[in-house]
Amino acid sequence: MDKKDLTEQEIRTRYITPAIQSARWQPHQIREEVTITDGQIHPDGKAPRGKRKFADYVLYHHNMPLAIVEAKDNNHPRRH
Repeated sequence: MDKKDLTEQEIRTRYITPAIQSARWQPHQIREEVTITDGQIHPDGKAPRGKRKFADYVLYHHNMPLAIVEAKDNNHPRRH
């Protein structure tokens, strides 16, 4: 199967999670689908808040968030 045909979840399962684990991050240091914002505040009163934002992975060291890893499917351009 071509990588371009993989979904974001498949990329995470096949490549990102194993890479994080091989870098010796322990399971208790890795959290997936973590809410990082409650959403934009709408001052017009039509809706209290916008859509919440989630990080695909947050890596913790001594219970402090140290890194956010955002996964994308393979159809997004690479940025360096």
